[in-house]
Amino acid sequence: MNDNTNPNNTISGVLVVDKPVGYTSHDIVQIIRRGTGIRRAGHTGTLDPRASGVLVVLLGPAVRLSEYVSASDKRYQAVIQLGTTTDTYDADGQILTNNPVNITEEQFVAALQSFIGEIEQVPPPYSAVKVKGRKAYEMAREGEEIDLQPRKITVYSLELLEWAPPEAVIDVYCSSGTYIRSLANDLGKMLGCGAHLVGLRRTKSGRFTLRDAVPLRKLKEAFEQGNWYQYVIPAAEALSDWPSVELTSEQVEAVRHGHRIPGKAGIGKMTRGISEQGELIALLEFDPATSEWQPKKVFYQ
Repeated sequence: MNDNTNPNNTISGVLVVDKPVGYTSHDIVQIIRRGTGIRRAGHTGTLDPRASGVLVVLLGPAVRLSEYVSASDKRYQAVIQLGTTTDTYDADGQILTNNPVNITEEQFVAALQSFIGEIEQVPPPYSAVKVKGRKAYEMAREGEEIDLQPRKITVYSLELLEWAPPEAVIDVYCSSGTYIRSLANDLGKMLGCGAHLVGLRRTKSGRFTLRDAVPLRKLKEAFEQGNWYQYVIPAAEALSDWPSVELTSEQVEAVRHGHRIPGKAGIGKMTRGISEQGELIALLEFDPATSEWQPKKVFYQ
């Protein structure tokens, strides 16, 4: 069945997967493409193979929401091992140093507090960040010196969940682009004993939590049974923390063709244009000079 006649290609929505350890984010997207028959599919924020948890996959025209959904805040549970550093900042790497751990719970909590707020963070050398057009991890594998520049990130909260030295489990609520491996490494530096990440579970991505996520095993079963549609979340919900404007059928037609429609101030700079049936029609930007909504991305063709 080609793309034009496959009814699945009219689907625009979100599949939230509870990714198991051992799969890359790309593996999950490939499984979803095969299972749904939808070629347009993409995730909104990589999870390392060693990490598990919430992976948001956009389907069909909804992939065009990616830049907005990817920028959403994230939440993690991280297991940090104190006393040992590795070249990758996680358990996959080569051990660089081993130190005794003489840290109290109070000292650990105090160190955590210093990472809350807007901070500068240097990405790990083994990451997909590009340096002069090349991926950092490719350069690191070849033993090249890498000059990674710090980036501004925001850590909204850090909470110690479990203290079992040399391991500690923490809850991290942070902006998109935060590397939890770097956080573990920097924390170890501050404490003077070194540290690396040994476990990571993403519990929230944007408005989606583990409660919204379907285990991969269940999703695979649904593909075989042909009832996977039940897990598709409407595209409009991917940005449900954005304001919305309900469009009349006449306004839907206007927006569809890229025309502006009347608006009023006070709703927000960007909003979702939703049909009377609750379907996401477009993302609209407010023009205060003319008090009109300008279509920025149209999803309804």
